[in-house]
Amino acid sequence: MTHPVVVRDPLWNTIELDPVAVRIVDSPAYQRLRYIRQLGLAHLVYPGATHTRFDHALGVYHLGRRTLAALESQGSLADVDAVDRALVPLAGLLHDIGHYPFSHALEELEQGILPGDHEAVAARFLEEAPVRAALESVAPDAPARISELIRGRSTNPLQGLVSGSLDLDKIEYLKRDARFCGVPYGEVDVDRLIHALAIVSDPESGRTEIGVLEKGVAALESLLFAKYQMFRNVYWHHAVRSATVLYRRMVADALDADLIDADALVGLTDEGLLFMLEERAQAESGGEIARRVGRAVACLRDRRLPKRAGELKAAEMDEGAAAGHWLSQDSPLRRRTEDRLAQELGLEPGGVFLDFPEKPAMFGLDLLVLRRSGEILRLGPAGRAGLIGLPRISDELYRTARVLRLFTWGERRSVDVEALHRLAALDAPALERRLAAGDALLA
Repeated sequence: MTHPVVVRDPLWNTIELDPVAVRIVDSPAYQRLRYIRQLGLAHLVYPGATHTRFDHALGVYHLGRRTLAALESQGSLADVDAVDRALVPLAGLLHDIGHYPFSHALEELEQGILPGDHEAVAARFLEEAPVRAALESVAPDAPARISELIRGRSTNPLQGLVSGSLDLDKIEYLKRDARFCGVPYGEVDVDRLIHALAIVSDPESGRTEIGVLEKGVAALESLLFAKYQMFRNVYWHHAVRSATVLYRRMVADALDADLIDADALVGLTDEGLLFMLEERAQAESGGEIARRVGRAVACLRDRRLPKRAGELKAAEMDEGAAAGHWLSQDSPLRRRTEDRLAQELGLEPGGVFLDFPEKPAMFGLDLLVLRRSGEILRLGPAGRAGLIGLPRISDELYRTARVLRLFTWGERRSVDVEALHRLAALDAPALERRLAAGDALLA
């Protein structure tokens, strides 16, 4: 018989795992998360950022149990099904089980290349025998219901705790990432947020969901600004992005050269992938792409990264600039553009990397607020502007945090900001015409 287990955690101090959680944590599928860094390649900039998806997911489970206890003390869970309640902390525990090596970086590859994002891939691991057996001890359909929670598709009224504007994942990773990076930006009033959560009914649809009491709006603001500071200073730090684009291109090249199959990326660890690519690149040492893959692995290990040659803040671009489309997603068009830029700068193919990170969902707001008057309003694009215009502020913070950068190999180069601005303003058809005509892109 499995007994509860207490885990000591540097962030939350004591995390108690119930018997079902213990069985899940002891499974090979979950233990793999010990070897996937929470922040991908950020440890190359912030040496302390070696924490993993394993400890982060334990923290989300812990916050799930704390939140349920707070809602229970309010009497808010009386009408919520017992299984729906029990699955929320377990969904928090399992929400990252499908992650690829180095966390989110590979999800920036061209759409359709990977078997799916980590939320979709999680369903595979939920079907592995030890995990499935543990979940089915809660309910026969628990694996499917957990998968729906992770993907944000559940009808569970507590869905917003697992995937939503104010989910426990965001609260946990901001606190943990700031702690391990050694920065003061991720401060979130966790207790205030948890005790300000409530189960409310949408006045439009009548659907019951997680919302926030008006007294918690200040804590919600702190979460929003913490997120902005962490994206601006940590997640989208120029050297973190340099390492990320190098890693992304390395895997894309390996896939193009058949050094690895996309399905084989599922279930690998950080070091497992690097070792595999290094070994296979050496075995195919005669090929140009294999040589590039091998060089990229060595550069990541030795922290020899592409250098920043130019950058342009999204807030300085014209509204609706084409950069929101072809520049934001990995694609054959962007790679052809990078190779043309490399030619203009006197570099070999693969010597230029364009980067314009995109995470609109991370700053988006779609949340019900229960005001002291009893009025319920929705913060978000489909609802009212909010108490201090939080949705508008969220959009502005997102634009301020985003930066278009051009990285190059070798000695440091300088690319004119206006040239970058003109390039970003091109839509895909105009860019295709310039590439076909052989026109210079930076002139």
